Amino acid sequence: MTPKKLWIWLAVVMVASFAVLIFYGNEIYRKVPPIPDKIVSTDGTVITTGQDIKDGQNVWQSIGGQTVGSIWGHGAYIAPDWTADYLHRESVLLLDELAKKEGKIYKNLPDDEQARYQALLKKELRTNTFNESNNEIIFSPERAEVQKQLSQYYSKLFMNDASLAKLRDQYAIPENTIKDTGRMAKMTAFFAWSTWVCITERPGEHVTYTNNWPHDELVGNIPPPSLHIWSGFSILLLLGCVGLLVFYHARNKEEEVSEVLPLEDPLRNMKPTPSMKATLKYIWVVALLILVQMLAGVVTAHYGVEGSGFYGIPLDQFLPQSVSRSWHVQLAIFWIATSWLATGLYIAPAVSGYEPKYQKLGVNILFGALLIVVLGSLTGQWLGVMQKLGLADNFLWGHQGYEYVELGRIWQILLLIGLILWLVLMIRALLPALRRKDGDRHLLTLFTLSSVAIALFYGAGLMYGRQTHMAIAEYWRWWVVHLWVEGFFEVFATVVAAFLFTRLGLLRLKSATNAVLFSTIIFLGGGILGTFHHLYFSATPTAVLALGATFSALEIVPLVLIGYEAYQNYQLSKSTQWIQAYKWPIYCFIAMCFWNFLGAGIFGFAINPPIALYYIQGLNTTAVHGHAALFGVYGILGIGLMMFVLRGLYPDRQWNDKLIGWAFWLTNIGLLVMVTISLLPIGIMQSVASIKEGYWYARSAEFMQTDIMHFLRWMRVPGDILLAAGELLLVIFIIGLKLGWSLKEKR
Repeated sequence: MTPKKLWIWLAVVMVASFAVLIFYGNEIYRKVPPIPDKIVSTDGTVITTGQDIKDGQNVWQSIGGQTVGSIWGHGAYIAPDWTADYLHRESVLLLDELAKKEGKIYKNLPDDEQARYQALLKKELRTNTFNESNNEIIFSPERAEVQKQLSQYYSKLFMNDASLAKLRDQYAIPENTIKDTGRMAKMTAFFAWSTWVCITERPGEHVTYTNNWPHDELVGNIPPPSLHIWSGFSILLLLGCVGLLVFYHARNKEEEVSEVLPLEDPLRNMKPTPSMKATLKYIWVVALLILVQMLAGVVTAHYGVEGSGFYGIPLDQFLPQSVSRSWHVQLAIFWIATSWLATGLYIAPAVSGYEPKYQKLGVNILFGALLIVVLGSLTGQWLGVMQKLGLADNFLWGHQGYEYVELGRIWQILLLIGLILWLVLMIRALLPALRRKDGDRHLLTLFTLSSVAIALFYGAGLMYGRQTHMAIAEYWRWWVVHLWVEGFFEVFATVVAAFLFTRLGLLRLKSATNAVLFSTIIFLGGGILGTFHHLYFSATPTAVLALGATFSALEIVPLVLIGYEAYQNYQLSKSTQWIQAYKWPIYCFIAMCFWNFLGAGIFGFAINPPIALYYIQGLNTTAVHGHAALFGVYGILGIGLMMFVLRGLYPDRQWNDKLIGWAFWLTNIGLLVMVTISLLPIGIMQSVASIKEGYWYARSAEFMQTDIMHFLRWMRVPGDILLAAGELLLVIFIIGLKLGWSLKEKR
């Protein structure tokens, strides 16, 4: 297929996919569960107001939001999912109240009478009592009483009641996480409303706003037929498309490796420009951020076994789990993104052979801006969680409460400005090459478009406000997490890798161009609408579930041939003598292929079908996929890109292969050990508990604090030690390039 036809197909895929994504985004806006003006009991007593619910959402955000347990399954793993926890506690208490209303004690009743009250319970909870004309939700006096009891319970938990000290420790929630009773009452109102969404049936339907999630048979939350239907369809579609892809690959297979390999490194004599040299400081900062991120991960993991401190040190009073986890996630995104941005700034002048005026100054200004955003956002998150900011100020400067976009709105805006500055620096350096009508133009155009997407799609995170409905905020948040991180960064990486290999003379330009365009079409064909697979149970219509299931299956299709890509990279690493200088960057690409197949492919698809995710969303199975995909794919690839840049900045000397080799193998083996002997077994056991007992039980302290779970959490230590040692050796290697111990004889 010619590049022109591939471009047409790419345009069709993108236009059609985004049209559907936006159309059903509008459906989410239209059909969101209502936030009423007030919730009242049948006797007219006001239980809470809509403004209290909105303010309560902000209170929840201020303590770390999705870093302290989760809402609707999205968030951290140590504390429970608050909607599942609230729902089960509400149902147990309400059974007692319903029996008490008739002068009985529920637990003393025979099974048949208990079954009658359970039927009354389901009717009480699942009936939609939203009065649209008055914009209010109506609760029975019994349910209103239960809300009062639960408000007292959560106040004791999040404040300082001594009777719940042990539970706080198990949940890694510091004493006085919320210091003000008014704030506490509002957060409980938010918990009550977000739980009402999970158990209330949509008007005219027999499923709740969250498609009957979370699983809890006591209240009738069981998988609806749509989950089974679309899960089965997604698997059949996957098998069919895999067959078509293999057929296409076999029929159109074109040898990409260059017939005539260069006798020496084509990039060896390339003289780095001032702006290219200025990217070295980015790599030094990446090395520092890797170490800090690793330490934040150690602290966060330890909170799973000692919720109030670190080996006896009351660390939670100064660095709560919500802060350490936020830093761990944010720093991962920062160092991975910085390594990729540095690669782009290095490659642009190298490709065009043109150094624009003041390019170095722009690179240095961007570097300073990124430092301000990193340091400022981390500080703001700490101030927000420590309750030192008002609710409005927290949203602007502190902690937004949403996983992966925790940084306050001001820092978010500044980061977007920084990305636009990066885009400007890239395009002005690439302009001469873009004007040339040579064989590079297709790769250059795709490289430029992916850079534009990286810069602009982060702006999707600005589409929701401080008190935006949770369902709508989740829609836009996943634009950032899925489309930005998992989408256009992937395209950028694919193009950069092709650029590097074609510039080295190892791949034929025409076949590499066709391969990159075809890969981009396949990836975005499933990836754009695959965004919806994160939204199955986030109070979205059933159509979103159907689309998410269908297209998330297509995301796995290109990973079927990932072994071919890995083998080709391995062949390239052996193709000629001088390529040995690029051994470790290429090995990083091979490792990225492995983690793409295992982390994004196998572990990703294991949790993607609706019927699977129904039971295991937010369990440690998600952490398995998250670690293997975020670090294994994007992190290892970022390290590989850094290695290519460093190879160009230190062109005349061989590297200390032992040092970088140990760093490479320890990092990858450590990640594999940590995921497979700790996180994965925990996730599997949680999954069984969720299926058998209910989602609330799989996330409860009762289950998570058993001896076997403690043992499995401690089993993270071997893998974590290997991973940390590998990262430390990587940093030592980077420092050694400057100080000499990582360099050997001349090339």
